[in-house]
Amino acid sequence: MRLFAILASLVLLIHLAWIVWILLGWLVTRTRPWLRWLHIGSVLWAIWVEAGPWPCPLTLLEQDLEGRAGSGVYQGSFIVHYLEAFIYPDVPQWLLTWFGPVVCVAILAIHGRRFWRDGRLRKMHGGSRELR
Repeated sequence: MRLFAILASLVLLIHLAWIVWILLGWLVTRTRPWLRWLHIGSVLWAIWVEAGPWPCPLTLLEQDLEGRAGSGVYQGSFIVHYLEAFIYPDVPQWLLTWFGPVVCVAILAIHGRRFWRDGRLRKMHGGSRELR
């Protein structure tokens, strides 16, 4: 059972790292086009999971491991479970559920602005692909 508790904690850390990647990945993708596309795909996945009726696979895995470890298994969204009490104590769950996709759309807007700016710079410099 101890192993399952350790694995559940590891999945929790991976889940937190995933959220940090979603929120801040745009900062490290500026000059790395392949990483930019990976981040955009990750953000789209986050919107799909958060806004859709499907649970996040990491949440399901964490809940399964916690159940096998003998701990109480929480119900619902990872974000609602872990962050609601600390950051948003009196905010309705539906607001927390939709806050994530709204933030993700804002991140996609950042990428869109970069693409637009890079396209304008390419036109100004005669189609050169090397923009820094």
